[in-house]
Amino acid sequence: MDIALSDDLRAFQGQVRDFLHGSLTPEIREAARLSTTILAAHGATQDWHQIMFRQGWAAPSWPTEHGGPGWDPMRRYLFAVEYARAGAPRLSPLGLGMVGPAIMGHGSAAQQAFYLPRILSGEDVWCQGYSEPGAGSDLASLQCRAVRDGDDYIVNGSKTWTTNAHHANRMFCLVRTDTTGKPQAGISFLLLAMNSPGIRVAPIHILGGDHEFNQVFFDDVRVPQQNRVGAENDGWTVAKYLLEFERGGSAHAAALRASLDEVRRMARGRRDSDGQSLLAEADFARNLSALEIELTTLEFTEHRTMAEIAKRGRPGPASSMLKTRATEVQQAVSELAMGAIAYYAAPHQPEERLPGANLEAIGQRDEMSVTARYLNDRAASIYGGSNEIQRNIMAKLVLGL
Repeated sequence: MDIALSDDLRAFQGQVRDFLHGSLTPEIREAARLSTTILAAHGATQDWHQIMFRQGWAAPSWPTEHGGPGWDPMRRYLFAVEYARAGAPRLSPLGLGMVGPAIMGHGSAAQQAFYLPRILSGEDVWCQGYSEPGAGSDLASLQCRAVRDGDDYIVNGSKTWTTNAHHANRMFCLVRTDTTGKPQAGISFLLLAMNSPGIRVAPIHILGGDHEFNQVFFDDVRVPQQNRVGAENDGWTVAKYLLEFERGGSAHAAALRASLDEVRRMARGRRDSDGQSLLAEADFARNLSALEIELTTLEFTEHRTMAEIAKRGRPGPASSMLKTRATEVQQAVSELAMGAIAYYAAPHQPEERLPGANLEAIGQRDEMSVTARYLNDRAASIYGGSNEIQRNIMAKLVLGL
């Protein structure tokens, strides 16, 4: 595979690097560094969204007709590499990377005209209403019900593990509109306002101590039928299209390489009882090298996927391969970080991980987020469709089994 860069691409990469270096404030950098989940602190993330929006780079994968930069896959990849190297906080993928592409692919002209500019500007903050108690990985068994009433649907039920619902003003949601036939054939895809009467958000604090997830309850919530994306009972088609982008539409390896470089930096400054750097310790060095190899294979898989996106406009079943390998490597990197800081993984100081905290840390500042990140990463192989399900998809659509 020839991945040598042209002069034009090198100039683009330099432009991105210079912009990020000059635009990231110390406060935004700190929020990104302290982040242990998919999103940094909400205020800092929104501030950064505005900076990226003004530059025209908030949605690297969006076409120009919808306000994006219209970059080809290689430019998007180079952007992701520089973005990760700069330590910039991830913008919420729920709007820009998930429901936005779904509306482009399946939404009406009126829905595109209304929602896409608001997603792009950050005016709307989205959450995803998919999983339910008893319907997580088996998403087709969802029971949250929507019944027609005049020009509206009336929604009752609940959703759980709803990332960012406590900050979101909108949700894209899968609801059951038909109970006959195959479960997948009776699901519809709705867009709803989080301030609608009858919606209640309850926090879920995860193992690392962070509040990222929530359970959302619906009690006779009215949603206009015009907020349905796609045909009634065809929401499964929209959901599958969206999940391709959730699982495989970005450059995972760039962020993971930045994380592994951080582990290497931490290990270089730590000494064993003989005064040698941890990098000289045989087992640690072997594990570090093994992850370097895994990251290289992941990068080449991403390159092949970029070629597929260039041809088809979507990642296809390769998204399942990327999701599976990327999350497994992510977990291995965070586990290696735990080994690097040794007994300093034990102190529990969640308040020290808040941006702007001025408390005295136990250990070094770069250790504050390691344990929480390790604990929260245990869910990476489950959310977005468990890796067991991804292997079933690969067996069927890639291997033809």
